[in-house]
Amino acid sequence: MLSAFWNGFVIILTIGSVLGCWWLLMWTKGVSGRDDDQVGTTGHVWDHDLEELNNPLPRWWLMLFHITIIFSLVYMVLYPGLGNVQGVLGWTQLSQYDKEMAVADAAQQDVYAAFTDMTPEQLMASDEAMGIGRRLFANHCAMCHGSDGRGAVGFPNLTDNEWQWGAGYDNILVALKQGRQANMPPLGAALGEDGLEQVVAYVQSLSGQSVDAELAAAGEARFAVCIACHGVDGKGNPLLGAPDLTNDIWLYGGDADTITETITLGRNGAMPSHADILDQEQRRMVAAYVLSLSQGN
Repeated sequence: MLSAFWNGFVIILTIGSVLGCWWLLMWTKGVSGRDDDQVGTTGHVWDHDLEELNNPLPRWWLMLFHITIIFSLVYMVLYPGLGNVQGVLGWTQLSQYDKEMAVADAAQQDVYAAFTDMTPEQLMASDEAMGIGRRLFANHCAMCHGSDGRGAVGFPNLTDNEWQWGAGYDNILVALKQGRQANMPPLGAALGEDGLEQVVAYVQSLSGQSVDAELAAAGEARFAVCIACHGVDGKGNPLLGAPDLTNDIWLYGGDADTITETITLGRNGAMPSHADILDQEQRRMVAAYVLSLSQGN
């Protein structure tokens, strides 16, 4: 909503512009000459006898402009066009969108009704259901996870059967409905420069990387600040979204510099809730499709 000042400014500017167009039209439609000897001319003469005439504009052409001006005034009475004035019809972009979406949703109900009672396994076995899931995924998920579901730095790979928040159809449904919010706190200050280097080495060693054995051994004791989430063995905790540090799957990267950045600054990756974007049947289709991406891996 505009403030009172800007509301008035927009109204005055809009109406003034329309009236200005009408005045300009009347002023330029054709006027008499300057005197009796120059009736019907502008007074401009070239080569002694070449005069610029000032004939009136065609009546039909003028009427088109008048009709346009009248149309604009009627439009602003019926529809929003004058600041905060909503118009007699009460039309808004949101109401128009909601109406169109309601029509589209109603048309889709018959399509989704055929899959309502299907199990996840039956959905994955249905080419039609997977086609719908694939299109929904492309429209709502591919911008982060990629068109093939393989993700990117900071966005999980959905094809490797590694699930940070827990595997299975039900967990995927929860992620789609509620979203996910990672919350790894920054620990650089708590560990100090030496402790940070040691913990980085130890974390790398958990996944089988070649590191300085002495640094890794010292880091094992300092890893105590991490076990509340990642566990004593570093295998993580799906309930907290804490990843398994013992494999070679890294959301942000497993090199020393990236792990140092992660521990120092923390990570707060977020997946938004899709509850207001996808209805229950659509989320079931997407969940089955996402689960199918990891099958056989």
